[in-house]
Amino acid sequence: MREWISAKTTKVAVFLLALAPLAWLAAHPLGPNPVETITHATGDWTLRFLVLTLAVTPLRKLLGLPELIRYRRMLGLFAFFYGSLHFLTYLWLDKFFDTADILKDVYKRPFITAGFTGFVLLIPLAVTSTAGWILRLGGKRWRMLHRLVYVSALAGVVHYYWLVKSDVRGPLLYCALVVVLLLWRANSSLRSRTSR
Repeated sequence: MREWISAKTTKVAVFLLALAPLAWLAAHPLGPNPVETITHATGDWTLRFLVLTLAVTPLRKLLGLPELIRYRRMLGLFAFFYGSLHFLTYLWLDKFFDTADILKDVYKRPFITAGFTGFVLLIPLAVTSTAGWILRLGGKRWRMLHRLVYVSALAGVVHYYWLVKSDVRGPLLYCALVVVLLLWRANSSLRSRTSR
């Protein structure tokens, strides 16, 4: 019972921490260009939560903390949440839901195309994140589908890299983290197959 209460308390703490960036945005001045500030902040936090989600499995194995797995779904859903805010900021505050202008942007501006691709790939992952969907799809098919998170993260990195004009240290850092996590995953899968 005490362990269940502790797990629930920790989950609540992680949930509140994950909302902290949104609270910070709501409570602080957004500067001379609020739309740009919101867009960049929500985009950054989308990538951060994607990296955190991908890091859960390696960390639980390297640190010997199997209980970390209980936070992976929540972190993934927060990546989708901030990605949705990022996309909504673009649709509403930047483009005022002008469909023709949005479609032109997606077609003509590669960084928009990459970002749109990354966000669209997150949608089926968010929808199928429940235990019910794991049962419906079967563990193997569900795991294969959820490997799209790596593609989404890479698309997000490309989106960020193509967006910035000069200082590419941020996107390169995210790229390095995603590639390291992807290589870890590939190595882990290869070792698992070899041992079988």
